[in-house]
Amino acid sequence: MTADGRHTAGRHSLARWLPDRARADGSAIAIDDRGVRISYAELDRRSAALAGQLLAAGLTPGARIATLTGNSAEHVVLFFACARAGLVLVPLSWRLTVPELAQQLADAQPALLCVEDEFEVPARAALAELPFRLPTSPLTLTGLPAVSGPVPLPTVADDDPLLMIYTSGTAQRPRGAMLSHANCFWTSLSLSRTLELNRHDVVLSVLPQFHVGGWTIQALLAWWTGATVVLERTFDAGRVLRLIAEKQVTTMMGVPANYLLLAQHPDFAAADLSSLRYAVVGGAPMPEPLLRTWLGRGVQLAQGYGLTEASPNVLCLRPEDARRRIGEAGTPYPHVDVAVADPVTGQLLDGPAVGELLVAGPNVFLGYWRDAEATALALRGGWLHTGDLVRRDADGYYRVLDRLDDVFISGGENVSPAEVESVLFEHRAVADVAVIGEPDARWGEVGAAYVVMRPDSHTDAEELLAHCRHRLAAYKVPKRIEFVAELPRSSVGKILRRNLRSEVAT
Repeated sequence: MTADGRHTAGRHSLARWLPDRARADGSAIAIDDRGVRISYAELDRRSAALAGQLLAAGLTPGARIATLTGNSAEHVVLFFACARAGLVLVPLSWRLTVPELAQQLADAQPALLCVEDEFEVPARAALAELPFRLPTSPLTLTGLPAVSGPVPLPTVADDDPLLMIYTSGTAQRPRGAMLSHANCFWTSLSLSRTLELNRHDVVLSVLPQFHVGGWTIQALLAWWTGATVVLERTFDAGRVLRLIAEKQVTTMMGVPANYLLLAQHPDFAAADLSSLRYAVVGGAPMPEPLLRTWLGRGVQLAQGYGLTEASPNVLCLRPEDARRRIGEAGTPYPHVDVAVADPVTGQLLDGPAVGELLVAGPNVFLGYWRDAEATALALRGGWLHTGDLVRRDADGYYRVLDRLDDVFISGGENVSPAEVESVLFEHRAVADVAVIGEPDARWGEVGAAYVVMRPDSHTDAEELLAHCRHRLAAYKVPKRIEFVAELPRSSVGKILRRNLRSEVAT
């Protein structure tokens, strides 16, 4: 073991990434944070120093450091410091309420909470609800003891945890998904073999860093390959369009809601997108009209499917397949194995099939923090059970139909909300839509569609229902349509159907 931490990491540990990159091209810019540029040499130096300070302060490998911060260079420094010191970063969402923050802090039991100034008030309120005292520090970590020289760093193994991300799935409470160094390595490697990055790329990062995609979709791969990451704290469509031109952004990642807001912005038609080599879409399928809009601007789109527990990349639809396979999620990334299982019997299905998507490979997470029962259920039979209903065609392409929990039964027939939503999206007046099943005395359940209209468009419920009747079997047509100003969405743009169900229940 050396004092600066070299040669102490496993082959797939992220602890070695920055020293390797700094030696190769230390003057290259790693981060552009609102105009403040940080080179790879500086990022390497700062993260190594911080790792030593954290260990000198008494933190031991495996300890968790929680954060409450927007996207920032300081957060990236802390991430790599954790990687080098064998610590676990637990980024918490600044969108949470005080009770939700308190719940996750109580569950994670971090050794330290690092808070950005603007989130100090909710952080202190959450800390006040905890049954134990938790040390806090500004994100800059200026309160740590100074060290006179390099501190020996521990050996960091491939399977040591590095990130703990609280999932926002269908569970009653969020659970901390533990991602290892190897998980992050392999998902970056598989991404590099599908959507290549190099040191000349400029990546615009708009996903929040409390989400797995804020790290493992493009950002980590960029720092591995020597590219520049332009960090944005929040998503503002007008500013993003300007940044693409000003920073000569070559690639970015967002959810369909991001691309919809960009396409609806008054500056979109005239915006300079010439540098944008391709854009990555995740979180949900890209509606066909929106896909056509972006392709019409000459931007190649790579679409995909993933989940936090898979670090998250599972399926990818390459840009060359975008037009001929609209609505599909694609084929598995390299190094990722998938299967389709009968939702009732669990039997693996061959050939073209419909069933639950299962995932295996080095990208699959370690498990849920302090929840052995949920971990065993998710990883039973050697597969990660996604809970997503998919269709696999004869060519091996996958289409995500819905969450198994979201499919409802109307008159004995299964109805996929995503299928109905796709039809409604085809209507010129529909900007956004969500469909859920609600109780019905005659049919058991029927569909209810919540529709957000496009600005300056006009329609009514009867017109939309007639549109559905032309394209869907009668049992799939919603019983009612409700117009709303907006839909409840998660921090990465996924529709929160459970919130709609709560509104119906009340």
